[in-house]
Amino acid sequence: MYRKFTILAAALFLLQAAGPGVAQAPIEEELNLITPVAKTLTDPTLADFAKYAKEKWNITVKTSALAAGTPVAYGQIVEWKGRPQVDIFWGGESALFDKLAEQNLLAKLTLPKDVIDAVPVSIGKPMPIPLKDPKGFWTGTVLEPYGLVYHPKVLARLGVPEPKDWDDLLNPKLKGHIAQCAPTRSSSSHATYEVILQRDGDDKGWEWIRHLGGNTGLFTARSRDVPSVVAKGEFAAGFAVPSYMAFEDRLAGFDIKFVAPKTAWITPEPIAVLAGARHPKAAMMFIEYLLSERGQRVAMERGVFPITPKYRVQGAPGSTAEMAVEFTGGMRSYFDREVTNIYEDDKAQKRYAEVNEKFRKEVESVIEDLKKKY
Repeated sequence: MYRKFTILAAALFLLQAAGPGVAQAPIEEELNLITPVAKTLTDPTLADFAKYAKEKWNITVKTSALAAGTPVAYGQIVEWKGRPQVDIFWGGESALFDKLAEQNLLAKLTLPKDVIDAVPVSIGKPMPIPLKDPKGFWTGTVLEPYGLVYHPKVLARLGVPEPKDWDDLLNPKLKGHIAQCAPTRSSSSHATYEVILQRDGDDKGWEWIRHLGGNTGLFTARSRDVPSVVAKGEFAAGFAVPSYMAFEDRLAGFDIKFVAPKTAWITPEPIAVLAGARHPKAAMMFIEYLLSERGQRVAMERGVFPITPKYRVQGAPGSTAEMAVEFTGGMRSYFDREVTNIYEDDKAQKRYAEVNEKFRKEVESVIEDLKKKY
């Protein structure tokens, strides 16, 4: 009896000693994303998160990101039917996250209250842009405007002033010198075209879109390619470009500038943990990391803005952060200024397919006719 008791006690001791390290590990050793966000932002954040996990828990986390456009990523998550092959959906339009939540395909966030409370409910007037889900299924991570890029030397050669607003792209001297990605291929283009339609109304808005088509010299395969061809001087200006994509070309040494027009759509780049995720602890901790000062600093150095008023883009003279401030016209935080937003997300989502189909028929398929008309 004494021998059995001794063996049982020893076994219990070993379980208690090993238990916290095995059964209660703070996070799993793997984390996978599906995302439309470019590698220039996902790679450094995932790399720093892995470094953070090693420092904090001495856990080596293997990370990966499956690149997919917003509509494709959404469709893939729906097809997985609650058995996802990744843990997190990051980036795109918040309305799609709401749709996933309605289908029970997202897990409720379990972030510390002070972390989620630091993210404001919304930003912008007259149409507030939601920065987090009141039901708790997603939160914004960074603020990123969709605007215009241009090559100063090419514009000077054409005798065209540097653009400040959307309408500047209709300058007849820019005919054939504009690059863009069709809204059928890019959610940033789609959202920006919705800004035009909601600003001008359908009739005038579609006339504007057709006119821009007449000035367009190239439709790129991806939205990321728009700033690249402008940076190389192949085109004078680009339409509907996410700020951080253009900033990568500036970091590479190209002569390219970015401007966000007054009514530019600003995305909070939502993030959510998928229901049925295989690594839910790592997923939740990654989101908490992204919203921390450390995570926000890594993101801000890639040309985006903080999701909370607590932080501002700031660094030492000559730093990447200060270069980002110069690149975006002196901006350090969207909470330092009044944000004008006219984009109504519900309206845009209800006619998403309709706008894409009309663009195919009235712009893409008749582009040569538009070039002759305008």
